[in-house]
Amino acid sequence: MEPGHWPSEHSDALRDYFLKGMSYADIGRQINARFGTAYTRNAVAGRAKRLGLIVQVRVTSPSIVPTSPSGACLILPHRPASLNLPPKSALKPAAPVKLRCVGVQPRLVPLVELARDDCRYPYGGDKDGEAITFCGHPRQPGSSYCAPHARLTCRAGAGAARLAGPVVLRLVSAA
Repeated sequence: MEPGHWPSEHSDALRDYFLKGMSYADIGRQINARFGTAYTRNAVAGRAKRLGLIVQVRVTSPSIVPTSPSGACLILPHRPASLNLPPKSALKPAAPVKLRCVGVQPRLVPLVELARDDCRYPYGGDKDGEAITFCGHPRQPGSSYCAPHARLTCRAGAGAARLAGPVVLRLVSAA
């Protein structure tokens, strides 16, 4: 028997047992005993779903079920669960973000003209075909950026680890 292939007699037995109100585990046991198969409860549930036998059961917490003044529970119309949908506010276009600005006028130096000690903060490249240029002002020691751009890009506390000095690695032979 191929995995996923159910002979018609097995599917017919599934329909019969399902209409009798049996659980998927019990249906699987009955079919396995009758036909000498090894269907799991999940295989039976999957086949029942493909046959259109699945009944959607809506479970509602008793504390939030509305009641009428007589004390009887009101039956609400079934609504499909939308657990994975984002809120409607997330589907609206976002407002343009105002970027932080620094008080430096960039020199807009192309990559091929960028010197060793020039600030490497990039500008441009946002639009197709737009060239990417760099700030080009003298950079701080131990940083790729000038002072204003270093403050703009560094996270709080990240500079402390950098000021501690270089890390020295030693080669240790294996025992």
